[in-house]
Amino acid sequence: MIRFLGKRDDVGKAARVVRHHTETWRKIDRITKRDGRYKAHAYSFIMAAVEYTIGLLPEPRHVSAAELLEGVRRYAIEEFGPMAKQVFNHWGIASTEDFGNIVYNLIDQGLLSRTEEDRLENFRGVYDFETVFEEDYYRG
Repeated sequence: MIRFLGKRDDVGKAARVVRHHTETWRKIDRITKRDGRYKAHAYSFIMAAVEYTIGLLPEPRHVSAAELLEGVRRYAIEEFGPMAKQVFNHWGIASTEDFGNIVYNLIDQGLLSRTEEDRLENFRGVYDFETVFEEDYYRG
């Protein structure tokens, strides 16, 4: 028999987390059906990279495209090491602009937000994948 060992209030919190997680995946599924360029894991990774990036800040706040892309770079290297570029390529991601497309698809589904200053163009040509995920990785 499975039994929840937390307090009664924790059961409600756990149920809300599960519902939120399920709704997030439904929205990601909607995105991938509408825009098949990127795999669902790419969206999940970007959501995690946003949390990772905000966690690097002294206080939580909105992050710019440049800040998010630096967080993506760091998080990818931590998660995938020298395989980061290959993982991204498998997911359909070949440039920083692809990250921007993913972010804006997540914004359209209400999973992320933007400010008046945020633009898709801010994600274009920020860094070269081969340089940051391969050459720099081995350079240390």
